[in-house]
Amino acid sequence: MKEHLLPTRIVDGAKLENESTLFRSKGLYARINYQVSEWNQYLKMTGGGSFIVLDFGKEMQGGVRLITNWVEKVTCKVRIRFGESLGEVNSELGEKNSQNAHNLRDFETTICAYSDATFGQTGFRFVRIDLLEENNYIYFKNIYCVNHIYKKNPVYTYQGADSRIAAIFEAAKRTVDLCASEGYVWDGIKRDRVVWVGDLAPEVMALSAIYGRTAVIERTLNLSKKIAPLPRFMNDIYTYSMWWVIMLADYYKEFACAEFIQKQLSYLVGLIDTMDGLVNEEGVLNTEIRYIVDWPTRFSSDELVGVRAIFLMAMNAAEYLLKAFNLSVDKVLDIKRRLLLVPLCVESKKQVIALKYFAVGEITDEEYDKLVEGGAKGFSTFMSYYILSTIASRDEALAIELMKEYYGAMLDRGATTFWEDFNMEWLEGSGRIDEFDPSKKDIHGDGGAHCYVGFRHSLCHGWSAGVAKFIKEHCHK
Repeated sequence: MKEHLLPTRIVDGAKLENESTLFRSKGLYARINYQVSEWNQYLKMTGGGSFIVLDFGKEMQGGVRLITNWVEKVTCKVRIRFGESLGEVNSELGEKNSQNAHNLRDFETTICAYSDATFGQTGFRFVRIDLLEENNYIYFKNIYCVNHIYKKNPVYTYQGADSRIAAIFEAAKRTVDLCASEGYVWDGIKRDRVVWVGDLAPEVMALSAIYGRTAVIERTLNLSKKIAPLPRFMNDIYTYSMWWVIMLADYYKEFACAEFIQKQLSYLVGLIDTMDGLVNEEGVLNTEIRYIVDWPTRFSSDELVGVRAIFLMAMNAAEYLLKAFNLSVDKVLDIKRRLLLVPLCVESKKQVIALKYFAVGEITDEEYDKLVEGGAKGFSTFMSYYILSTIASRDEALAIELMKEYYGAMLDRGATTFWEDFNMEWLEGSGRIDEFDPSKKDIHGDGGAHCYVGFRHSLCHGWSAGVAKFIKEHCHK
């Protein structure tokens, strides 16, 4: 669905007139107005150094529609910047890793008198427009956000009385609504506007929990298979093909969609044959082909333990599906036998402890203590459903409180969608993404890690939305 939205506030600007006129819609069409006396109903930007920073109130996916009235020299060069935070929208390219990645979010263009033009295709909340020519001016009839968002009647919404949980649920829902808005389920909307199959798993959880069986999920699972003909692994990462098997089994358990699963079985059987070569007779994993658990575990001592746990989860899922359709599970059982030759010994990573629980159904008391030590410190947005569900297996009330601590902290920093990653340590000394305070650390520009340092960090990343399923399963008050 496409929607046109007016800005909610003007954050900053210079050399402006009639700014308040932007908050009143004057129609989605250009209009020639020869009466100079009536031009005061339009925003005027005049000369070099003129700029405006607009806040559209929430994270959006799309661009801006600029409807002009008169331009003094008929055309005028402008610079348009999009940002998920105020820091990003005001940044220069290269500053704190500010960049154009996957789609332009900082560019110059030309606009005309009496024009109606849409610019940009990215994830953003804020827009900055700078006029780049001296001795020129522009009258804007309106500046709209053109937002693309997934729309379907939900089968579940949180109806409890806890306002904090309600806000977390709505932000998780908006995260996947934006990521699923263009026909497939993307990883993110500013960066990584592609289908990353492993990252897709929490999004499938969230979309299924909120909307039930949906075409966008099935279309995306089919695409994942299509772009990775065997023996190639999905996204060339073998753990991502494992997540595809896990998603397939979870989807069938939820919706008993036999006709959909039957179309996947030949690929599934071939994939199991390919996976057979990933673990040898001593239970040692292949490390020559790319794999990943999540970024916070990258190169840690727990990373291969996490890979082994995901592999076991995938083989459990494959066993379930093959039995459901009366197919042989011999190879799957043999792979599981080899995987279990090496014990799952987790040193510290909370997400790997949780994956172990989902792989083998139990963790030690010592591992549980590590899981809850320090509260939400060490949580992972990607693995949040697994972490919270594992804690809830012993203490549901504590899991809910830690969910509120972790996801609520993002809300307290101005989030309206959930982020690619979030560490509780980033909170110290930091400000909100929708405020500018030079005395505080920029949680967006000064945060991030791995491949998402600074403003490259995505603040609407679908893998963070698995919490929606946790809420549906555990939050009934």
